[in-house]
Amino acid sequence: MDAEGKVVVGVDGSESSIEALRYAARVAPALDARVHAVACWHFPEMYAGYVPPDFDAFEAAAAKILAETIDKAFGPDAPDGLTTELVRGPAPEKLVEAGAGARMLVVGRRGHGGFLGLHLGSVSSACVSHADCPVLVVHVKESHRPHHLWWGSKAKSHDPAKG
Repeated sequence: MDAEGKVVVGVDGSESSIEALRYAARVAPALDARVHAVACWHFPEMYAGYVPPDFDAFEAAAAKILAETIDKAFGPDAPDGLTTELVRGPAPEKLVEAGAGARMLVVGRRGHGGFLGLHLGSVSSACVSHADCPVLVVHVKESHRPHHLWWGSKAKSHDPAKG
């Protein structure tokens, strides 16, 4: 495996990032790659100038989330060669950078953001739009609901005559 033989996974502690790790572990062997889990942390701009930043606390919280998420995804059976990285900065930008030259970038459809009506979160949308490697967006079954505009097999039956 060469130095670029990695599948990068964005990790934020959400259920979709847990599933993203599991998918990456299944896909990585077929790509002759290792799983590289990346957690991004960023000091909120709203506090700039008001509160002296405790960067160590933010980084420690991100490290804890990364470790807990890997444990939830794999327990004692983490994939061989799994590596982790903490990166300071906005997740969309930093995940796209981490994915440069990777075999694949894997992200959850939605993380901990608060806009439930979105089909893709802002991070997954940015990764799909800007990454130079293939991007796999993982959906968590419980959180994926058919949209009212889609009348496919997963939606409630719909009679077009009734509107």
